[in-house]
Amino acid sequence: MKAEFIASISAVSPQQWNALWQTDYPFTRHAFLTALEHSGSTGADTGWRPCHLLLWQKQRLLAALPLFEKSHSYGEYVFDWAWADAYQRSGLRYYPKLVTAIPFTPATGPRLGILPGADRERVHAHLFDALRQHAEQLRASSWHCLFPEAQLSTQLQQYQFSRRLGCQFHWFNRGYQSFDDFLSSFNSRKRKSLKRERRRVREQNIELEVRLGGELSEQEWRHFYEFYHLTYFKRSGRQGYLGPEFFPALAASMPESMVMVMARYHGELVAAALNFRDSDTLYGRYWGCRAEFDTLHFEACYYQGIDYAIAQGLQRFDPGAQGEHKIQRGFTPVPTWSNHWIADERFRAAIEDFLRRETSSVEQYMASACEYLPFKQAGS
Repeated sequence: MKAEFIASISAVSPQQWNALWQTDYPFTRHAFLTALEHSGSTGADTGWRPCHLLLWQKQRLLAALPLFEKSHSYGEYVFDWAWADAYQRSGLRYYPKLVTAIPFTPATGPRLGILPGADRERVHAHLFDALRQHAEQLRASSWHCLFPEAQLSTQLQQYQFSRRLGCQFHWFNRGYQSFDDFLSSFNSRKRKSLKRERRRVREQNIELEVRLGGELSEQEWRHFYEFYHLTYFKRSGRQGYLGPEFFPALAASMPESMVMVMARYHGELVAAALNFRDSDTLYGRYWGCRAEFDTLHFEACYYQGIDYAIAQGLQRFDPGAQGEHKIQRGFTPVPTWSNHWIADERFRAAIEDFLRRETSSVEQYMASACEYLPFKQAGS
């Protein structure tokens, strides 16, 4: 087996890359990573330098690990700024570091693609050995695998990669036939509150529609990009991470994976929420608006997504990171994972101790959050 690090996803064909992923999860597809590169959203200039790890056996691609060399910790959603500060106070460099993640996308999913029939144990051993050697050559402080599936996260623990627990809030389809059927599982007070929020959107004469990515015009994509930047700037004081060509490129290459909720006021497009989907899950990703309307964010980003998931028979709706306000709207606390390899043994021990204490705190937080679920019987 031979390991290779590539500076662009274009160094491998879409057919070879996509054959490794036994899923229609959208964010590891060749087209998605290509759109990030070609739009300038990833690259040396943005601090997300691609260095994807491939494993070959003769002329056959056996495995791939999406990999980026990072010069900062923005756009990751697993926060290690305190670790970087500790390195700096000790006179050491935390950057560069290596990150296996989907840039700007805190959605749990596959992070290691392996060709069916390959010896997974041998693949793991060769990949992780090559990864450590590459980190040493770069003098990278660490490697981080963000939002892997639970099985891979557990396997990484066996290779001495520390494990970190996080929390998100996801909606699960328990065989609902309609949104009203979903609401019937709420207690009376929470059900009335949610209905009032939806009614308030209608009372403001806002019309909503749901369309796939390929059904949007160039002008509608330009409007959405404007909304995306406006909203990002209001929240953070800086523009969004994604370049202007990113969304149209995906609309051309994987339109069936994009689901847009569009809000119009007196016929004018004023807000939109972009989701991605696969055969099982809806992923809420980007929201933007030109003007503020009461409860519209909840309607466009959550309730329309639930409606769509029920209609399409999807089993889960992952609306993105953070947001305790999701709990009262029927989104359940779920664990998320990340794994970490720290080159410096002293910092590795300190971070391990930190993670043990943090894990206990997160577990208590999740248990407490479940007490505020709106269902007639919490957790049912």
